[in-house]
Amino acid sequence: MWESLVCILRHSVKDKKRVHEISGRVEFKKKGVYAFRFEGYNCSVDFVSAPFLVRESSFSNRNRSLGTLRLDLMDRTTRMYRDADIIVFNTGHWWTHEKTTRGEHYYQEGKHVHPRLKVLEAYKRALRTWAKWIDENIHRTRTHVFFRGYSVTHFRGGQWNSGGQCHKETEPIFNDTYLENYPSKMRVLEHVLQEMRTPVTYLNISRLTDYRKDGHPSVYRMAYRTTQERIGAEQSQDCSHWCLPGVPDTWNELLYASLLKMGWGSPTW
Repeated sequence: MWESLVCILRHSVKDKKRVHEISGRVEFKKKGVYAFRFEGYNCSVDFVSAPFLVRESSFSNRNRSLGTLRLDLMDRTTRMYRDADIIVFNTGHWWTHEKTTRGEHYYQEGKHVHPRLKVLEAYKRALRTWAKWIDENIHRTRTHVFFRGYSVTHFRGGQWNSGGQCHKETEPIFNDTYLENYPSKMRVLEHVLQEMRTPVTYLNISRLTDYRKDGHPSVYRMAYRTTQERIGAEQSQDCSHWCLPGVPDTWNELLYASLLKMGWGSPTW
């Protein structure tokens, strides 16, 4: 979503030289923090990588050291965005990976590592930690908080690590009977949002992404030099991320419409 947003905003600036990543980086696929400055507009768009929102950690016992996820602590990156005018949060896909879904000796609260905890319960506890931090640290009259919902994946015949595919898809889904059920994680999110004191605008993009089975990079993430490379790519397809231009542009249109509705800026169409 952030890459789409930077592209959309940069396209509207006449002098493209006045838009730059403040550290000078030109590669944006690695974890980290990226900040794009729009000179002359007193504006920056920052991307902060915290895929769980809560803190990735470790726990040592007498036998071994375990990588854990602290459900009771926010990620250490909060200081980078707590005073922003607009914050868009999201977490979802990383909760579908093997370690998070299995939930064995991974989720930690205080000094206790749960021998086993269901991922949906862990997700709820993490969101409550996030909600508590928002209520205690965000200035409601200065900062507006958004939460972008879960975008649906379209793997056929397996998952991302077991040969799932989505290539050769050229059209969206037109028949609603083929759509997935509303994600259970988003039902958890809605419940947590109702408990909060701070207003949060929920960008519910799950259903609209469900239609777009044709919008993923699949095997087209790079140019392949040999037939063997192409065959290998078909065994490890990307059916969870999105092409640009593409679906994430719509999410930013919804963000823009929401800001206009709140009185931020003025429409240009």
